Amino acid sequence: MMIIHAHLQVKPDQEQAFLNESKILIDASRQEPGNVQYDLMKSVEKDGHFTMVEVWKDAQAIEAHNASEHFTAFSKKAAGFMSAPMELKVYSGEAVRM
Repeated sequence: MMIIHAHLQVKPDQEQAFLNESKILIDASRQEPGNVQYDLMKSVEKDGHFTMVEVWKDAQAIEAHNASEHFTAFSKKAAGFMSAPMELKVYSGEAVRM
């Protein structure tokens, strides 16, 4: 599995538009065959900061998602919502052996 945390800083006047478009993205992404989890989290420490938490079966599932109509449509609109560049973190879904 692979885990993605996409950190998004949203303009205050664009928050509702961002949430509306995110709902469309999330609902469609959850239907993809390689998706395990797709959720949006709102920070309690920083206004307008959100993290999209995604869990995918493998890299191929992420590639298919990134090419999907719903993701590309959201991506085209996303720049208008953001007050800072998106910060993307990708993790292996395998536990670290200790």
